[in-house]
Amino acid sequence: MSKKKKKKETPEELATAIRRWVAKQAKAFALRQLVHELNVAPSERASAHAMLQKMVDEKALEMQGAKFRPRAGAPVKNTDEEVTGTLMMAGQGYGFIRVEGEEEDVFIPQRAMHGALHGDTVRVRYTLNRARKNRRLEGAVAAIVERSKRPYIGILQRIQQRAYVITENRNMPYDIRIQPHELHGAENGQKVAALALEWDAKHHEPLGRIVDVMGVPGENDTEMHAILAEFNLPYRFSAEIEREADEIPTAISANDVAERRDFRGTVTFTIDPADAKDYDDALSFRPLANGHYEVGVHIADVTHYVRPGTLLEKEAAARATSVYLVDRTVSMLPEKLSNNLCSLRPDEDKLCFSAVFEMDGAAQVVNTWFGRTIIRSNRRFDYDEAQEIIERGAGPLADELGTLHKLAQAMRKGRFEHGSILFERPEPKVEVDENGKPLRVYFKEPKDSNFLIEEFMLLANRSVAEFIGHRRPRPTFVYRIHDEPTPEKLKVFRDFIHHFGYSLRQTKSSLEAAVELNKLLEKVKDTPEGTVIEGMALRSMARAQYTTDNVGHFGLAFEYYTHFTSPIRRYPDMLVHRLLAHYLSDGAPANRDDYEYLCKYCSSREQAATEAERASIKYKMVEFMLDKEGQEFAGTVSGVTEWGLYVEIDEHHIEGMVSTRSLRDDYYVFDEKLYQLVGRHTGRRYQLGDAVRIKVKRANLEQKQLDYSLVAAST
Repeated sequence: MSKKKKKKETPEELATAIRRWVAKQAKAFALRQLVHELNVAPSERASAHAMLQKMVDEKALEMQGAKFRPRAGAPVKNTDEEVTGTLMMAGQGYGFIRVEGEEEDVFIPQRAMHGALHGDTVRVRYTLNRARKNRRLEGAVAAIVERSKRPYIGILQRIQQRAYVITENRNMPYDIRIQPHELHGAENGQKVAALALEWDAKHHEPLGRIVDVMGVPGENDTEMHAILAEFNLPYRFSAEIEREADEIPTAISANDVAERRDFRGTVTFTIDPADAKDYDDALSFRPLANGHYEVGVHIADVTHYVRPGTLLEKEAAARATSVYLVDRTVSMLPEKLSNNLCSLRPDEDKLCFSAVFEMDGAAQVVNTWFGRTIIRSNRRFDYDEAQEIIERGAGPLADELGTLHKLAQAMRKGRFEHGSILFERPEPKVEVDENGKPLRVYFKEPKDSNFLIEEFMLLANRSVAEFIGHRRPRPTFVYRIHDEPTPEKLKVFRDFIHHFGYSLRQTKSSLEAAVELNKLLEKVKDTPEGTVIEGMALRSMARAQYTTDNVGHFGLAFEYYTHFTSPIRRYPDMLVHRLLAHYLSDGAPANRDDYEYLCKYCSSREQAATEAERASIKYKMVEFMLDKEGQEFAGTVSGVTEWGLYVEIDEHHIEGMVSTRSLRDDYYVFDEKLYQLVGRHTGRRYQLGDAVRIKVKRANLEQKQLDYSLVAAST
């Protein structure tokens, strides 16, 4: 539990507290650590950060990446010293590990890997002192603490009595040898998932075992299952879990109804994508006699059905999230729950956990109520249907949709005025047929119907978090946070946009920083470099995550925020429902360590699911381009690295690479400050945003990679 502040500190008192705390630190620390230890209020975080920057200017502190460290100087590394970290392996056989408190990764040469592989937790001994001029920090693997649990995907090849998995992972330069007793029924030529078990000096290649058989390479189900397996994500439920779901009673008892607020007589509806099957949120609307409106945000009461200690609960916790691939949804919960029992389908009584708001005509919240409810949705809209009614002002529930649209627009306008950042990149979509074959690639632009739902979901999420966050003493809770970007990342971003003739004013508060960023994003919108700059801005941001340690949500400009509105597909929302119900009943604060562990696990599972979703889109994009090898397209340079140019085709927005070695007219060198490839003899430059013409050279489905060749550059 966070320490309670007795009173608001003056700037002088805060500065004194910071200096005293910093003086006690022996190693590097992050702003977030200081904020937590000193219980700095969110409104004072900008002042705390400014104080640390002042101490850097005074030479009392120095920067180490995103961290601060007392100015004693970086210690010289003793070659007997050992550190532990996760190995990041390159396709050439060498690797790196990231060490807490170090400003650079530790390089591990191939000769010093000693059998370690990508993703392994390793103990590394320093072998080269960073104090030696112009040399990077190097180490050697002293021990493998734990082998990675993430499998490698590849094709099984049997040669006489030997079997190998020919791996497809770019971080794995070796094939894996499979002993006969570890084949587990896999047959020659099948796509499989294999774990590396051991690799010592006696063997020329890692030894492993088959943990899953996906099937025939190239078949749609095989490839989608392979993507899930690659990110250690499940794609089926056990018979025991399905049986437990089937045994849940479907009838709503009289007791269930009696202890809930009844909204079945209030106009209620859902708005979801056209192909959605799990409707976990609904809106109700009712004009009040005082001229205000009652708006209910009703969320499926999943925790009523999924109880602690059950197999369903354990499976939901292990999965942590649903996964949305191009052609399928891999649900966190079995279909009986996700698509039937919990889904807020029209004309069916459904149990919900709700946030109900009384709002005036300016979208100001006058009253808020949280509690369990029963609803009956009158209609199910998809986004396009709702959009048409909003635009025409006519159709089913047109008055209700029209009023909610106006309220949402007012909330949206106010949100951006208060510092929410306007990231609205179109979402890539791949349309596939019944066999998974890609038919077209397009980008979906959000519309007013999307914004309507978004604003009320944001309101519910924020209000739940504020309700808990304002309690004293503040109890343990699950927050969705988004930390401020570090000064170092902002500096890189400023240098980057300066090359395009733009600037980003340095500011003193997060609100001012967000306002300046929004001005820039609006300015670059619809320009050739706009997409690139917006992408770079996104990469400059911290990653949103779950935690019990609230530091606010920078991107949304919310002091408190959580995830309450999607418990069918997100386990953290189930945790939030349980904690909210517990505190509404005046329960004692929950154990912080237990929930912090779950937060970290859910954050990691969310990242894995995101990577799998992107991999499935990339796979289908490459598949879409298979029959276009040799064809030419207009494109735009979307990335520049020392090994080549990333080019996005204007028509399909599909990105591929023009390798540096394929540019035969000159020897090109990467200018990392200007993000350019520069010809050493001709001076020709290729930079972000350049219009080019490319030819599709090769579509590699195994590596999910497109190779382009340059036909012509912009003049």
